[in-house]
This record gives sequence, structure tokens and C-alpha cells, in this order.
Amino acid sequence: MAVVENQLALAPLGAGDLIDRAVRLYRRHFLTLIRIAAPPVLVSATGSTFTTIAFREIGATPSSSRLLLYLLMLFGGALVIASGSLFSLIVMGGATRNLVAHLLWDEPVSFRTTYRAVKSRFWGLLWASMLVAAWLVLCGFIAITAFYLVFALLLVMTFALGSVMPTWITGIFTGLGTFTAIVAGIILFFWLAGRMAYVPQAMLVEGRSVTSAIGRSFSLASGNARRLMAMALFTLFATYSALALLIIPLGWYGWLNGVDISPIGSTWPAWYSIGYEVILQCSHILLAPIWMLGLSLLYVDERVRHEGYDIELMAARHLSEMPQLPGVMSPFAPALVTRTAKFVPPAPMPPQSVLGLHQ
Repeated sequence: MAVVENQLALAPLGAGDLIDRAVRLYRRHFLTLIRIAAPPVLVSATGSTFTTIAFREIGATPSSSRLLLYLLMLFGGALVIASGSLFSLIVMGGATRNLVAHLLWDEPVSFRTTYRAVKSRFWGLLWASMLVAAWLVLCGFIAITAFYLVFALLLVMTFALGSVMPTWITGIFTGLGTFTAIVAGIILFFWLAGRMAYVPQAMLVEGRSVTSAIGRSFSLASGNARRLMAMALFTLFATYSALALLIIPLGWYGWLNGVDISPIGSTWPAWYSIGYEVILQCSHILLAPIWMLGLSLLYVDERVRHEGYDIELMAARHLSEMPQLPGVMSPFAPALVTRTAKFVPPAPMPPQSVLGLHQ
């Protein structure tokens, strides 16, 4: 097979290499990836619009019936936002399968292929995504608790040192301690959250069940906190950079119409708040594929590091497919599983004589 550009060098990747590969794939398949990432973000954008309208009107309506309506709208909008986030996790699994097929056999990255893969395991992916979301909430709670514990210890030490040290030294100590507590909380969050980063990928690429995929993700995720954190920070900064560029025309228009556009200014008009939320979601559509590709590449990289996945992929490219035994999933499974493993009990052994000979 001729070497083509899509066949990335399957070597262990650092954080910078991971981001670089994700950006290059993003540039190469820009329009297709935007189509893939758009549906979940549009669902979240709809919920965000409903939530913005309801939140603004709850405090302004004099009618109790309208108040109930806006409360229901607020709850429904939050539910739609959560559904969009779950949908994003589901789509990541299909995108990973499409990417691995792209690396293996030069299959095109396409909207139809990705969502066909999502459809094939939708309910399992939905259940897995709910578990991943619950795990992320738990990780956030643990990280915030750890931050407050470190911060409380810092305050006690500051009060103890304040009587014997100059004020400026106490201020420097407080600032450094607060920064350390924030960094420690972020690292703890990503160290815990990264344990469930590969659940959709394990389901769609390896054909595993939900519980097996969770165990698989935990086993693969050792040492990925730094690269996962780098991907998250890059995506966060890129998202808000894109937001800053997209929001400039709206800000100019609002300023010309007398809107105080500062975040701490007066209450924004409804049209400005809704426009801001729509532009925010548009920036997410532009940057969500990078996060999606980053997780896919990170999954492949973990398998390269731990299992020699690069050798497996090269064998899959150049050798014929491994024969499949009925009802048996070989430990040397293909690089891209095309079926779900089913357990078939072994056939009973024939009776033996006293000497151990088959009768």
C-alpha cells in the first residue's frame, strides 16, 4: 500500500505532538468534522437558549402561572443541555471507530460512517455516557473538596505565621499557596476523570460491553493525566479565542445600541443574551472536533504505549484477516473488531477410563 498522508506515525505521542496531530487531522477534514460535531452542539444550543430566556423572565414575571411555565422551561432547557453533552460523548465513540478505520484501510472520514457506528451501539453508548457523566461529576466534587481542604490548611498556616512574619511575606505565601491548591485540584480532577476517558472508544473499536469497556478504560488510562489536561486547556483557550473573534461584531452592534457589554455591567437585553449564547455554541462547534480527535488519538496512543498497537495496525494493513472461530473472541483480536464477543461454553469432554484414556 502506498504511504498516504492519513497514516499517522504510530509512535508514542507527547502532549504537543498529540495536539499537533489533532489539529492537522482537523484541517484535513474540516467540513466533515464540523458536520459530525454539529448535531450534539446544536442540541445543547437549543437548551441553552431556553435556559437563558427562562432565567431572565423568572424574576420579571408577575404571574404565578407564567412563573411555573418559566421554571419548567428552565428545567427542560437544563435537561436538553445535559442530553447534548451525553450525545457528544456518544458521537466520540463513533468518531474513534471511523478514525481507526481511516488509519487502517484509508476509509474516508464521513458523517454517515460515524453515525452508522453510533447507531449500531446507541443504547449501550447512552448508558456508558451516563456513567461517564456521573463519574465526571464525582471527580469534580472530589477535586473541589481537595481544593477547599488545602485552602483551609493554608488559611490556618497564614494566621499562624501572620504574627511572626512581615505582611508582604505572608501575602506571597498566601498567593503561592492558593495557586498550588488550584493546580493540585485540577491535576486531581484530570487524574481521576482520565480513568473513564476511553469507554466509548473501547466499546466501538474493541466491541466490548459497557462494564468491560469501563474496566478496559481504567487499565489503559495510567499516566494520561498530563496529556489529557493539556488537551483540555488547549481546547478551552481555543474555544474562547474563537468566541472572542465571533463576539466582536455582536459587541459592536450592542455598543452602538447602548448595551453595556461588560460582563459585570447591567443586565443584557434578551436579544443580546441569546445572541451571545448562540455564538458561544458556534465556537463549540468549531472546536469540538479537536477535542474529539484528541481523545481518539490519545486512545490509540495508549494502546501503542501499553500493547504495541502500532505493530497490530501494521499487521492489519499488510496481512490477511485473522480467521474467526464461532462464538470465540481471540485474545489476538483484530485491530478493529467487527462484532461483539459472545461467551459460548466449551463442549463437554468425553468420558475417560481409570487410566485417563478416552473411551
